[in-house]
Amino acid sequence: MTHLNRRSFTLAGLAGMGLTAACGNGIGSNGAQEIDARVDNTLDYLYSNYPNAADLAEKSVGVLVMPVVTEAGFGFGGGYGRGALRVNDTTVDYYSATKGSFGLQIGAQQYAHVLFFMTEGALSEFRRSSGWAAGADLKYVVSDEGGMLKADTTTVLAPVIAVIFGQAGLHVGATLEGVKYSRIIP
Repeated sequence: MTHLNRRSFTLAGLAGMGLTAACGNGIGSNGAQEIDARVDNTLDYLYSNYPNAADLAEKSVGVLVMPVVTEAGFGFGGGYGRGALRVNDTTVDYYSATKGSFGLQIGAQQYAHVLFFMTEGALSEFRRSSGWAAGADLKYVVSDEGGMLKADTTTVLAPVIAVIFGQAGLHVGATLEGVKYSRIIP
């Protein structure tokens, strides 16, 4: 009988993270310039394909853009990506997004996501934290069949709104629950 202890769980999780790191998500890149270029391209894509997202951006006090997050899992899983926080269309900080998981899973996927900070309080809490974790209280905006972003009244009043898009791969579903964001120096 196999006994799974904390050490083997940690080692397997790190191996899973190493697997996702090899998937072309910006690790070992030219730093800030490359992240900023990817953020620009991601926002251009988002606003041209989902014009309602531009309205969210205008109402927000800050926008965290993660151009590529790669997730992979086979029992143990992980995900990683890098992006930038913009306030008034200017990059103010760079962040990584990491995620670890354990359970019945197999596959890999890549996707982009953007967090719109709708209140000064939510933005300052994010920036002050040493590692902000996205939780179940994060409100999601989803695209309908017509390519429009739909948000209900409770979503519009939320302090942080997430948009996930550009999904590719064979891993079921994309959620930001359990993703931890940490400030980085690219």
